[in-house]
Amino acid sequence: MGTRTETDAYGAISIPDGAYWGPQTERSRILFAIGDEQLPKDVVRCFGAQKAAAARANLKLGKLPEDLAKAIILSAHEMKEGLFDDQFPISLWQTGSGTQTNMNANEVIANRANELLGHSLGARFPVHPNDHVNMGQSSNDTFPTIMHICTVRAVFGSLAPAMDRLKSALSERADEFHAYIKLGMTHLQDALPITLGSEFRTWERQIDAAWAGIELHAERLGELPQGGTASGSGVNGTPGFAGLVCEELGAFVGRALRPSSHPSQFMAAHDSFAAICGELNVLATAILKVCNDIRLLTSSLSGTPSLMLPDDGLSSSIMPSKRNATVCEAVIQVCLRVLGSSATVVAANAAGALQLNTCKPLVLHEVLNSIRLLSDAQLVLASGCISGLRADPDNLRRALDHSPVLGAVLAPMVGYDVAARLTKLAVATGLPIREVLERDGEMDVSEFDRHLARVLISDTLAAGQLSIPPSEIANPLAQFNAK
Repeated sequence: MGTRTETDAYGAISIPDGAYWGPQTERSRILFAIGDEQLPKDVVRCFGAQKAAAARANLKLGKLPEDLAKAIILSAHEMKEGLFDDQFPISLWQTGSGTQTNMNANEVIANRANELLGHSLGARFPVHPNDHVNMGQSSNDTFPTIMHICTVRAVFGSLAPAMDRLKSALSERADEFHAYIKLGMTHLQDALPITLGSEFRTWERQIDAAWAGIELHAERLGELPQGGTASGSGVNGTPGFAGLVCEELGAFVGRALRPSSHPSQFMAAHDSFAAICGELNVLATAILKVCNDIRLLTSSLSGTPSLMLPDDGLSSSIMPSKRNATVCEAVIQVCLRVLGSSATVVAANAAGALQLNTCKPLVLHEVLNSIRLLSDAQLVLASGCISGLRADPDNLRRALDHSPVLGAVLAPMVGYDVAARLTKLAVATGLPIREVLERDGEMDVSEFDRHLARVLISDTLAAGQLSIPPSEIANPLAQFNAK
């Protein structure tokens, strides 16, 4: 590959022919030869949107000539559309302010703008990467602005739909299994009966509660530090610039954005990112519990699994037809990765000094990666596992009938002493407690069944935990027994 020689204030350097980046990017590419991690491509596209908004604002404020502004805006729009995704060779591991990525964007846009104006790559004229593309901006206020809008886009554009899909899958199973009475388990031991549907409803509520926290902190990221320039004081900025940029970026993000009254808050520290990571942790731990619960409920350890896994076409390498909770195990690993990333973000947030936090690229990378992984994992969990789960009513009935815990359900009806005697008899004979109850004659078994259905299912309806009409489950226990 041939090269061209390009010169800036720091000297001449060879740059690959056809590359739209310039000297600052090339020096950074050579210097920061650390790993192969890079910032996600959406960061590049958000930079395109931000640079277009900045150029339009500078044009309106009379700071930028119209011909240069139009060329910059067109070039930045091309970047926003992904046309320059391959022109960002910069490593994640760079200056903590994100200066290298900001300059990469400035140089690509300047070179493309000059090309549109009839000049060659590397001319640095008439559009200059610093004087024109970066006008009124510093990496210190621009990169955290990118951090905010990228995260808001990821939360509302990717994570929210994935969470809705998972909640929908859980709700469908909760409705389907609303009348399936089973043993509860506390301390991994038999406990008072519940419905299988209520387990799924609990998981759904956990995901819903996690969203409330995520949404709150994502909305707070709508306050942008653009206009703070290098130190948060606004020196070298132009009055009205930040408001114009926020207005245009709001249209790009699809959310209302506003300039911060104290930009330094979002430049010196990234508390909002530590906070949203805490909420992502809540989501990750909720999903992790769902996966572990499914593994237990589909396990044959007790001999009576409550659920059956869908056939995903995968099996053991040595045991034919062995079906494992493969999706759950993959998603568990995602959740653990998210918890680790959160710890990294918290530590990075604590690493700021005075007016600037210098771990910005790392914070952004970890947050966006966590959101991407959680989004993908929830879609896979919903379609590849939850939606295909099936209940085995025979197993549920068998486990329920043979558990001495049913004696606790009897106690309010026949008294503690009688319930204790019947329970001991069931344990001693190995007979189901319903059969012992029928032989003993203390009460009619059908009355016991009605009591169980009334307590577990009617109360569930009264609490509004089902999305199906009561008329469809007029005799829920009979429906369950019939299965």
